[in-house]
Amino acid sequence: MLVLDGVTRRFGSKLAVDQVSLEIPAGSFVGVIGRSGAGKSTLLRMVNRLADTTSGTIRYDNRDIGALRGKALREWRAECAMIFQQFNLVGRLDVLTNVLMGRLAKTSITSSVLRLWADEDKAMALSVMEQFDIAQFAAQRAEQLSGGQQQRVAIARALVQEPSIILADEPIASLDPRNTRVVMDALARINKQYGITVLCNLHSLDIAKSYCSRLVGMSAGRVVFDGAPETLSDFAARELYGIEAHEVVGPAANQIDFAARAARPAAVVA
Repeated sequence: MLVLDGVTRRFGSKLAVDQVSLEIPAGSFVGVIGRSGAGKSTLLRMVNRLADTTSGTIRYDNRDIGALRGKALREWRAECAMIFQQFNLVGRLDVLTNVLMGRLAKTSITSSVLRLWADEDKAMALSVMEQFDIAQFAAQRAEQLSGGQQQRVAIARALVQEPSIILADEPIASLDPRNTRVVMDALARINKQYGITVLCNLHSLDIAKSYCSRLVGMSAGRVVFDGAPETLSDFAARELYGIEAHEVVGPAANQIDFAARAARPAAVVA
């Protein structure tokens, strides 16, 4: 289980994340929702240790993630794979090599620099690429692929890390509707088939409701909603998204006292 306890991140006088406490059970598919600037990306970056906490703790299987250094930190970043909005591929390298980059934590420095990948690593990478229908692009430069294809390469790279958790930071923000479905279907398949925990920042509430079993709503760095998608009311969604709500919110099943939630400390959910 991933446990965040009173996690806070300051940038000077600005509070990007404010006293967030969450428990994410293994195998969950959790969508983190809210408008731009709510603290969603900073939250994921702290879990992966791309950003450090100002205060509070992040623990996974009794490990204090904030205390990890050196090899232990590299191993955590392999176990907690990150998928970015802008793909973060090496455009001039072929697709297979980009996917194999996910094996760096399990490969010697000399072998990785010389690209002397083990046959087992190549077989794993090609098998994963086959699952995501990109094996035919193995020898093609990554920069020649479409946005949706590049994001599938990034997901394949994350999967060959053999992670326990995948953090996806707005993975569909730059994709068209068709590729959005392809990428979200791929993440859902990883979650169900492999039991890998997925924590995904999403701007679209419709997409979040369709794919996630739990939603965490953030506003001004705080958790103001935490629950099943069907319990997020139209009123609460408008508070989260402001004037954008009419574009992303469907009919609500239940009304929630959003003001009362916001006034309480961030919830800890078992």
